[in-house]
Amino acid sequence: MAYVVTDACIKDFVCVPECSTTAIAPAEGDPAAAGATQVFINPDECIDCGNCASICPQNAIFSIDELPADKTEFAEKNKAFFN
Repeated sequence: MAYVVTDACIKDFVCVPECSTTAIAPAEGDPAAAGATQVFINPDECIDCGNCASICPQNAIFSIDELPADKTEFAEKNKAFFN
């Protein structure tokens, strides 16, 4: 997993179109967006480009290597969204 979205995400969807793949979900308008508290990054599809992190106004996205210790649970939460 290259990048992880944390609870600082306000689900404004600005990162979704910046993704070089389709690794970020749900997208705006997706029925799953209504029940989600944030967007998530699919660890199997993320190509470690960093586009999402650079555009996030909330600084909610971290490289797995730079994920703060108090946010490590979000690596599993991101993965679980896609399972």
